[in-house]
Amino acid sequence: MDTTTRTILIIAVVAIVAKFIFGGKVDKDADVPSLIAEGALLIDVRTPGEFAGGHIQGAINIPVSSITTGIEKKAKDKSKSIILYCHSGARSGSAKKALVRAGYTNVINAGSTHRMHSILGK
Repeated sequence: MDTTTRTILIIAVVAIVAKFIFGGKVDKDADVPSLIAEGALLIDVRTPGEFAGGHIQGAINIPVSSITTGIEKKAKDKSKSIILYCHSGARSGSAKKALVRAGYTNVINAGSTHRMHSILGK
């Protein structure tokens, strides 16, 4: 394998791994305040320690590492609106992908705690 082909292959693998690790994009067009007012489930996917250090009022904590098992206790209806957030939006993006793979149909990646505070005016 020549150097150019090897370099292209390495870049492609790194890009795929980064997308998997860092999740998907933030759903910027979602009307998060309205969804919350309508009863959407608000989930902070950070660690319990991060959650204890401060979180959005009304949120529950289900760490990204246990999102698919933890969600079963909170949302049996897979069409329920679910809003996810974390520190940067990366873990919430990964959690969204996992929930969509599990059959949930109304999952929003709201992004970071900072963005949530801005959206909610807090």
